[in-house]
Amino acid sequence: MIRAAIIDDHPLARLGITQILTDSGRVQVSAAVGSASELAAVVDEAAPDVVVCDLYHNGDQACLEAVATLATTQRTLVISASGRPADVIGAIRAGAGGYITKHADPALLIGAVETVAAGGFALSPQLADILHADLGRDAGRPPGAAAAPALSPREEQALSLIADGLTHAQVATRMGVTRKTVETYVERIRVKLQVGNKAELTRAALERLGTSRSS
Repeated sequence: MIRAAIIDDHPLARLGITQILTDSGRVQVSAAVGSASELAAVVDEAAPDVVVCDLYHNGDQACLEAVATLATTQRTLVISASGRPADVIGAIRAGAGGYITKHADPALLIGAVETVAAGGFALSPQLADILHADLGRDAGRPPGAAAAPALSPREEQALSLIADGLTHAQVATRMGVTRKTVETYVERIRVKLQVGNKAELTRAALERLGTSRSS
């Protein structure tokens, strides 16, 4: 069973998320606290496979530093009432393995927890189009940054679909190729972009899409 820790400064929100995950029968909530510092005090005992972290758990500022710190040692799923592209992009850049809004269906939350705990990437479906429309404005390449490695048109297409959260099988169906062909594309992309797991691959895809729209 997956062990999850919850960070949310609203007691009712913590209770609701705990109930949803516990009722699934697939997730055990090992800690439910109001801040990242509170989790740090009990994290060894809680031993979570994934941390479900409210982005705004400390006032009116997005807790991106807390997300970045968590992500260095924990697989982290950000959950927030905010669907603003800047918040989503900021959390992903900070190292989050996924981002879902608090408007999500309980089944999506459970699935996202399982996906991130397994090292994958999870994103609320409605956020994909918003991100692709706004990445050019919010994720420009810093001055002096190296040019992005060249990918073939088919590799670019596969990468874009992966950024939408599609599985390799779904990408294969969308592109009209076999799953093995998609896996070949992905391996080439990993080498060219120097990324490892799917979460890193998806973050690279979002960064790359932003670069292409801002250039």
